Amino acid sequence: MPDTARTPAQIEAGIARRRESLAQTLDEIAVRVHPSTVAGDLKARAAATVDRSVGRLLVTANRGVTSARSQFVTPEGAPRLDRVVPAVVVVAAVTGLFVLGSRRRGR
Repeated sequence: MPDTARTPAQIEAGIARRRESLAQTLDEIAVRVHPSTVAGDLKARAAATVDRSVGRLLVTANRGVTSARSQFVTPEGAPRLDRVVPAVVVVAAVTGLFVLGSRRRGR
């Protein structure tokens, strides 16, 4: 017999180790396919997708606010009166027209 011949006890120990390893693998598979685990994974993926979408939305909104702000404020932070005053006049005029229109309808 070659030197690699195993005794029945060694074979039984190897089978026991293999059986334990397979049992552990089956337990891991059972956890992965359990409905609560699958649902949790789906929730986590959905939350990550929402987080990415909200993050993109916030970045886009921030760019819009920054762009609009740059129209009315200098880089030093001072208001650009040549743009602020006409904007205020337009807002006041539109508000006045709405107030007059609502008063006329109320009579």
